[in-house]
Amino acid sequence: MFHGSMVALVTPMDSDGEVDYPALERLVEFHVDNGTDAIVAVGTTGESATLDYDEHFEVMRRTAEYARGRIPVIGGTGANSTWEAIKLTRYAMEGGCDAVLLVTPYYNKPTQEGLYQHYKAIADAVPIPQILYNVPGRTACDLLPETVQRLADVPNIVGVKEAYGTVQRAREVIERCGDKLDVYSGDDAIGREIIMQGGKGIVSVTANVAPKLMHDLCAAAMRGDIQEAERIDAQLAALHKAMFVESNPIPVKWAVAELGLMGPGIRLPMTPLPEQHHETVRQAMKLAGVL
Repeated sequence: MFHGSMVALVTPMDSDGEVDYPALERLVEFHVDNGTDAIVAVGTTGESATLDYDEHFEVMRRTAEYARGRIPVIGGTGANSTWEAIKLTRYAMEGGCDAVLLVTPYYNKPTQEGLYQHYKAIADAVPIPQILYNVPGRTACDLLPETVQRLADVPNIVGVKEAYGTVQRAREVIERCGDKLDVYSGDDAIGREIIMQGGKGIVSVTANVAPKLMHDLCAAAMRGDIQEAERIDAQLAALHKAMFVESNPIPVKWAVAELGLMGPGIRLPMTPLPEQHHETVRQAMKLAGVL
């Protein structure tokens, strides 16, 4: 349903941590102009963990409003409470989002049966297309391929963002579920390889900084142009790495501010990128040809 480069959009903030909505509108235009295939609003990169309910809903709603149907908008609505995730998912649908992205419940470590029941309850409660999101490095919770396979039979579960961190895991999910739902890479550095294995795109941090290149990379990989996909990926390799010199979204927010698209605001407990990493990120941006 959603294919290609899907930016995990940063949430722009003023220096005092307030959401900067004019900058958000500029970012949406930036991605429309540069060919990004979909926008994920208020995911991990969008600092979902530190936005309150009203802010969370408003950022999703305004992103959809600014997009005006020109680009799909996917709202990040995962939570470690099933009730809370249902509420946020309903907000996203009412606010005009085209789909939602649901991270596994974090901290409370549900069983695989608990994960199945969690996702099925959300899908049953809200009839919007839903994408599962597995990122055990952040959540201490691993959505196993066999559980994804069970969930693939739920009609409005249409995809999974697999950020386990290996091509092998993504390949197993594709082999089990590829005819029933779309599999997306949650890691920029291995996204090309996952698309070559049958994945349908990348939910990308790098696309915040190099949207056209990420779109072109995904398009080349999906049409089987291995040489062109490898060329673009090599151009972006340093940038993929630089986006994680500190915890996401610290480096990417600094990089987007360096492009002049927003201010450097970030919300505690995240802190600004230390000066010792500025030149590393700046040089990676230059190597990618975006600065």
